[in-house]
Amino acid sequence: MTAEHKIQNDIRVAVSEHGDRIFRANVGKVKMDNGRWFDTGLPGGFPDLFGFRKRDGKMFFIECKNEHGRLRHDQKQFAVAIKNYPVLYGVAKSVEDALRIVEET
Repeated sequence: MTAEHKIQNDIRVAVSEHGDRIFRANVGKVKMDNGRWFDTGLPGGFPDLFGFRKRDGKMFFIECKNEHGRLRHDQKQFAVAIKNYPVLYGVAKSVEDALRIVEET
């Protein structure tokens, strides 16, 4: 089984080579020395990768999963909510999936 972080990295390289901008959304919580929690601030379900096409500025969001990966409830909610906006969204299990998402018109 392919590790999800490898799929993410392969997609980041391929989309960059394709000429578009792509970023990894680092999310999580860390307990600070003072006992308080630091949260990245991104909403639950925010996709792993996001960026924009250089040719027209169209934003895209890509949720990465491995061969057996399934969307969590909050990821499904994000997918439903984002459909209300003129952006590209999809779930990618491979570089080819991601490039199809970015190339949607």
